[in-house]
Amino acid sequence: MATSASDLLPDVTVYTVQAEPQQLPELLSGKPAVLLFFPAAHTRVCERELCTFRDGLAQYNELGVQVLGISVDTPWTLGAYAKELGLEFPLISDYDKAATRAFGLEISLRGLPGFSQRAAYVVGADGKITWSWVAEITSQEPPYEEIAGAVKFLS
Repeated sequence: MATSASDLLPDVTVYTVQAEPQQLPELLSGKPAVLLFFPAAHTRVCERELCTFRDGLAQYNELGVQVLGISVDTPWTLGAYAKELGLEFPLISDYDKAATRAFGLEISLRGLPGFSQRAAYVVGADGKITWSWVAEITSQEPPYEEIAGAVKFLS
């Protein structure tokens, strides 16, 4: 069953780019957040999405909202990718797919199983999901203005 608005953030283990295990709710440290699931590093649409958030990060920071990207890539791949793109927000590895499965996002991509569908979630400081969006196809970018509006509603 997919995780959606009004659900609590699933208590699953994910990994920092240093390969340190963390519980997803603990990563947020009681702060509101935008969680961005993306299929894979080094792909055109994912790069556009992450760079759009990189370029607009100030508006989220001003509201005290953190941005986190999540994919099933290895922690080391995500660390290198974040550096390559100049990201100032963390990328999180869901290498064992616990978060992907908890959110109901597991898909096959070009016949290869085990990827995350592109999705975005706005999470309040209490860990409750207040807004969600899941792409119909992996090449679909998230609705950036809707996400920004949902974040403003938190404050």
